[in-house]
Amino acid sequence: MVRALREASSASEFVREAGKARALFTLLSVSPEKRRKAGFKPLTPAQIKLLTAQGNTARDWKSVGAGSGFDPKRVSRCHFAGPVLLSGAAGSVEIEGTAFPAGLSHATLDRVVVGKNALIRNVRLLNATVVGEGAVLFDVGSLTLEKETSFANGLETAIAIETGGREVPLFAELTVDGAWVLARSRGNTKLLSDYAAALAAYVKAVTCPCNVIGASARILHTPRLKGVFLGQAGQVANAVSVEEATVLSAEGEETEIGNGAIVKSSILQWASEVTTGAIVDSSLLAEHSHVERHGKVTHSILGPNTGVGEGEVTSALLGPFVGFHHQALLIAALWPEGKGNVGYGANIGSNHTAKAPDQEIWPGEGTFFGLGANIKFPTDLTGSPYTIIASGVAMLPQKARFPFSLINTPAAAYPGVSPAYTEIMPAWVLSDNIYMVKRNEGKYAKRNKAKRSKFDFEVFRPELVEMMVDARRRLQVGKVKELYTSKDVEGLGKSYLLEHSRRKAIETYTFYIRYYALLGLKRELSALAGGRKPADLARLLEQPSANPRWEHERRLLFHEFPNGGAADLLRQLIQMQEKIAQDVQTSKEKDDHRGAEVIEDYHEAHPPAGSDSFVKETWAVTQQLKSDVEKLIASLPKGPAPLKPNPTPSPA
Repeated sequence: MVRALREASSASEFVREAGKARALFTLLSVSPEKRRKAGFKPLTPAQIKLLTAQGNTARDWKSVGAGSGFDPKRVSRCHFAGPVLLSGAAGSVEIEGTAFPAGLSHATLDRVVVGKNALIRNVRLLNATVVGEGAVLFDVGSLTLEKETSFANGLETAIAIETGGREVPLFAELTVDGAWVLARSRGNTKLLSDYAAALAAYVKAVTCPCNVIGASARILHTPRLKGVFLGQAGQVANAVSVEEATVLSAEGEETEIGNGAIVKSSILQWASEVTTGAIVDSSLLAEHSHVERHGKVTHSILGPNTGVGEGEVTSALLGPFVGFHHQALLIAALWPEGKGNVGYGANIGSNHTAKAPDQEIWPGEGTFFGLGANIKFPTDLTGSPYTIIASGVAMLPQKARFPFSLINTPAAAYPGVSPAYTEIMPAWVLSDNIYMVKRNEGKYAKRNKAKRSKFDFEVFRPELVEMMVDARRRLQVGKVKELYTSKDVEGLGKSYLLEHSRRKAIETYTFYIRYYALLGLKRELSALAGGRKPADLARLLEQPSANPRWEHERRLLFHEFPNGGAADLLRQLIQMQEKIAQDVQTSKEKDDHRGAEVIEDYHEAHPPAGSDSFVKETWAVTQQLKSDVEKLIASLPKGPAPLKPNPTPSPA
């Protein structure tokens, strides 16, 4: 984390561009000789005469310098209220279908350096600014700066706890993972001290006495901007205001602020967007994230590919691929894993205990908050990834540790169970809604646009499978009952569990634990050379591996299939994959049956589950796996070749 910050201080494009702008800006206050060496000469009497004839005025013409190729004919009706350096301009710039000659017109400039071929037109006040080559300022109220600025770098944002305690100081290239480390390392005084020192050096490197408008950047129809770094090709159009902001941008990854948006004391990374009346304050938007449709983000960090529309996010760290597209509330959330959803009307913000708003929630990977859910704090769902909180559920403060669960309102009242408790069905998402899990896995990979952040899109990976192993162990109770609470089963939180749900969860967890291990066996067998010998197979299965992934899978194979042969296990994998494909289709068919019962012409307007693109894709994957496995089986040595336990096996 600290190393990344130190590297950014010396190597980032943002730091370099800020340094270049700072050097150019100092030319405004140096001697004419130093300006001349930098390529800017004093205006000639003939140039001054022509500029004056075209309606231009200046407090002091001696403070106006001209660069190579400067053409006074391209400057009209401008007032130079202070030192200005003007570069040459040629050609035209198209704005909303109309071409305008590059140059300056109807603008007031004070302490400004204008790059080549820039267009500055109808700008009421432009001061303390370096304008890059080919940049456009058109119909702008004011772009100003009264004192030096760090463009929001170094700003502390109150993550997870509104009153403070997990503050994360921002810098332009900060990642979600880095922010998570800082928020979770409050006791690591050395890390925090080293980070503070590195951040101070970074802030010093980017602090400027001027606004910086990058090459080919555009500012259109915006009344107020102050303390802005707008990167290459970035665009501000029809915004309300942008103040104290870093806007990283690049060709092909243009960042946009527009259509009634307000951005204040914030950092926007590449290809992020703030549009349609959205407000972003004291926050960081990672690459390819967006806030739209009156969404409000305050003191928060949004991960890559995450979007907020209409709702409010305050003091939250959201990881990648969080869908937040409706009027809802999310406060004080530490959610670096992301990949979840916040439904309409969800109130995930009961962080106030009538004492202070100092409570927090850790939602965990893939959590789905249903319509109108009410979540009280503190809550920890990190041990329950890919859990669905059903519509209308009111959750008490708790820590739940069952992956892929459904948490629902109570179906009935039970003696000795608080009516405020919810009902939990562990593994329900796997048994009854595997369509969602498998579709999301592929969807995120296909929709990912981030270039600088790396993600693991695989759901059934070692850490999540190990959660299932642990959950299954805790569900294996000594005394069978009709109903269980956290007194009987650790990790239920403030929910009760029914016996039939317990049995089904054990069965479902077991199925997917074995499926994961068998996929590993297939992968490793496929990697063996075509001319394998029986001894190769024995070594593969029985000898500990230096590959952590395969070693985890291998230990599970011994635990789950103590007497299985490789060929038999591979046949089981085919059967399991076919069951998953059928479950995916069945999960989607539930919508068909329910819809037809309610909507008269449902089948005429909705394609059947069998025609669903993801269902068809799943069956295609299944057929391919079956073909691959059958070829593997045919190439295996003849004979049972059972799995033999490692003499000193590690526990699964």
